[in-house]
Amino acid sequence: MHFVTAKGILSPQNGMNLYRGCSHGCIYCDSRSKCYHMEHEFEDIEVKENAVGLLAYALKHKRKKCMIGTGSMTDPYIPLEMEIGNVRKALHLIDEYGFGFTVITKSDRILRDIDLLQKINEKTKCVVQMTLTTHDEDLCRKLEPNVCTTRRRFEVLKKLRDAKIPTVVWMTPILPFINDTEDNISGILDMCIEAKVYGVICFSMGLTLREGNREYFYAQLNRLFPGLREKYISAFKNQYVAQSPDSSRLMKLFHQKCDAAGIAHNNEQIFQYLHTFEEKEAGRQLTLWDFGNQG
Repeated sequence: MHFVTAKGILSPQNGMNLYRGCSHGCIYCDSRSKCYHMEHEFEDIEVKENAVGLLAYALKHKRKKCMIGTGSMTDPYIPLEMEIGNVRKALHLIDEYGFGFTVITKSDRILRDIDLLQKINEKTKCVVQMTLTTHDEDLCRKLEPNVCTTRRRFEVLKKLRDAKIPTVVWMTPILPFINDTEDNISGILDMCIEAKVYGVICFSMGLTLREGNREYFYAQLNRLFPGLREKYISAFKNQYVAQSPDSSRLMKLFHQKCDAAGIAHNNEQIFQYLHTFEEKEAGRQLTLWDFGNQG
């Protein structure tokens, strides 16, 4: 790891990266793409040494309460977090100043902070977003080698359900010729149904490949799935989106199964939910229906 002094912490959309880089080792990670201008080795985690102070200043001077998000670029619950604790410090501030919170992670380390997540959710809204890509445990260990497997993430989702903390699942990426099967999609969605997730985000049955992450992904295909790199090159060449040949059929299954279970599966609706700040009033939480009926 290495330390830097940051100039700011919150993006215009109120997202933040407490760390840059990741040690999960996911073979498909888009954050390795050169367009993000990460000027250091991806596994050499960049720590913003003044992040907590910057966040305190930003929250104190914000005119309106909002949702604060993290995890879109780097999973904040990397092992280093257990040593440095920036996420927990940030959660204390978010709770203190009365903001909402949402996080994207693959790690069961989030359970360390379930007390603060509950405190935030009691006053406003706290949503945990969990990535699930494969129902098969052995395959998960190949695709996402340095983080807890899908089965453990499923247990985390159920613990959050029992704590009344809403959850959203990212079912992405679905890798052509690897996990683009009906059994995999159904298996993941069965977990989502049992865990009573609010919604499932899925853009398509495929993945994105850009300069930086494409080279890393292909190197991992050579190591883990001999011969598959050539199949990808033949099928997708240098396309940005590598879409499964079964995408249409699998997307239909996805939408039908979510619809039958009452799980939100319209990405726009889910993103609106994630970005809408809500306050609990007289023991009742305001919902999107309340916001739609105001005025």
